[in-house]
Amino acid sequence: MVRVLAVSDEVDDALVADPTAVRGAQLILACGDLPFEYLGSLMNALDVPLVFVPGNHDPDVSGYRSSRAGLTLKAGLPARPPWPAGAVNADGRIVDVAGLRLAGLGGSRRYSDGPNQYTDRQQTRRARALRGRAWWRRQRDGRGVDVLLTHAPPRGVGDGDDPPHRGFGGLSGLVAALQPVALLHGHVHPYGAHVRLGRLGRTAVFNVTGWHLLELEPGAGLAELLPGRRHA
Repeated sequence: MVRVLAVSDEVDDALVADPTAVRGAQLILACGDLPFEYLGSLMNALDVPLVFVPGNHDPDVSGYRSSRAGLTLKAGLPARPPWPAGAVNADGRIVDVAGLRLAGLGGSRRYSDGPNQYTDRQQTRRARALRGRAWWRRQRDGRGVDVLLTHAPPRGVGDGDDPPHRGFGGLSGLVAALQPVALLHGHVHPYGAHVRLGRLGRTAVFNVTGWHLLELEPGAGLAELLPGRRHA
């Protein structure tokens, strides 16, 4: 059982000032559209790892990679990434942190010329590539993906009707292939409404806008321990 602080889209300065309610978190999962300074403050306050995917209001974080020596490179040259030191960008990647295997796919439906936006066809291609990476990892060590971390939701499960907030159709196929315990996303603001748990087969689909304290058990399920501030 892994206790997770899941955050997205809405800053809560009170949580940084007094993180007592979430002190037991072993991992922070961020689903996009939060200032990197805020994420860094949460990491420092809790002293736990943080894994994120970018949202449509985040800067372009593509093109960075780690060298064998541990240096961060961009275009083959040493570079300082914009995210907090020690945080892990899971966009398009499979990462193992705090006993969980995570798959990440950030971004939203394309509605402007900004970064981290994709057509449904583009995101489906990205999902297919991520599925392939997950397959190779499972072939190597027998472990599947526990959590799929996205910014936008799947189409028809917790998404909106307006073009910018429509979900991606290709996520349903990715969930069917990976069979994670949970898909965590943001992007759609509940504006004070109760956040309902959605389902894609056996996978729980949960909107973590704001902050939520969760327990994730690989192969078993997801439980919400404490909902964070909800904005009216």
